[in-house]
Amino acid sequence: MRFAHLSDTHLGYRQYGLIDREKDFYDAFERIVDKIIELDLDFVIHSGDLFDNSRPSTDALIVVQKEINKLSDAGIPIYAIAGNHDLSRRLNPIPPQVLFRDNGIRLISPIKPYFKEKDLFIGGIPYMPQNRNLAFKEKLNTLSKKAADVKNKILVLHQGIDKYIPQYEVEIGDIPSNFNYYAMGHLHNYINDEYGQGRLVYPGSTEIWKSNELSDYNLNGKGFVLVDMEDGQVETERISVDIPRKFINVQVEYDNFYKEMPKLKNEISKLDLPPIINLNVFGNDFSSSEVYDYLTRHLSDLCLSFRPTFNIEQKYEELIDFKEGSININRLIAEKFEDEGEDVVKFTINLFEELSKDKLEAAEDSIKIFYDNRYGGN
Repeated sequence: MRFAHLSDTHLGYRQYGLIDREKDFYDAFERIVDKIIELDLDFVIHSGDLFDNSRPSTDALIVVQKEINKLSDAGIPIYAIAGNHDLSRRLNPIPPQVLFRDNGIRLISPIKPYFKEKDLFIGGIPYMPQNRNLAFKEKLNTLSKKAADVKNKILVLHQGIDKYIPQYEVEIGDIPSNFNYYAMGHLHNYINDEYGQGRLVYPGSTEIWKSNELSDYNLNGKGFVLVDMEDGQVETERISVDIPRKFINVQVEYDNFYKEMPKLKNEISKLDLPPIINLNVFGNDFSSSEVYDYLTRHLSDLCLSFRPTFNIEQKYEELIDFKEGSININRLIAEKFEDEGEDVVKFTINLFEELSKDKLEAAEDSIKIFYDNRYGGN
């Protein structure tokens, strides 16, 4: 049997408040469904976060209905669980996927935790937070027992695992080892690992939900996983489906800013769709308002959105200046890292400030700039 495994489509997500980005997520989903039909697969597994929230827009509902009907007309059923974005925070929430049971979705839920047909077992658990870990383990144990005598066993989950991320809901040792394929969702990067009697796979999101997914996208693309399973033996193939809109991350030192911008404009002019630009300008003593005005004049008509951040380096003495008797975080950092060098102190102070203000993307950019400069990107 051959099936498609996809996850984290986040339909209805209007990234940066832009209707064009919402349509991009629909387009990615439609492209994947068309590819699945072209491959003439036996069924589809969607491992959570079909929608971006538990009360999806009318447009999102219409897109899902249309695409599920296309799969149904092709004789391809879809097995699905609810992810955290599909579920409201009330007790015993009902995900919007239930609306499409008559269209072809076979919903794996607390009421119907598994489907068992001849030599195939597909069971799973909708997303559960870490504070329900005990109940989660009990449900896993029950599914493991129910699947014991079946040749081809698939477990569908929407959880973060400690092996892959620091903020997780499940420890890898809690997952039963007698399944052949672990259809995971929740993490937006592609992971394909050996586990149990086969493979544990996160197919990743189908569009770029956050800019920190760019490095994985450049390496693995976006799309789904094609799974070939026979008598418990599993083979997987990554199927990438192009997303037409480009995300461009640019790091530029202010001293080179006015030389690099014409090159960027030329690159953008060759694209079919206006891109998303994440631009970080760093350096000593420059006017961020002057740079922002320049970017607005030269990029705003070429991009769907440009998102500039500025890292203006202060002089070392100004950073650690303090009055006697006062508590100065910068000074404490300087004393802690003074043996590592001035560049480490300045980097750490800047990173502390960004994290304190919850500027996570800016902090990631600062880290990349620092390591690129210090270690040559290695």
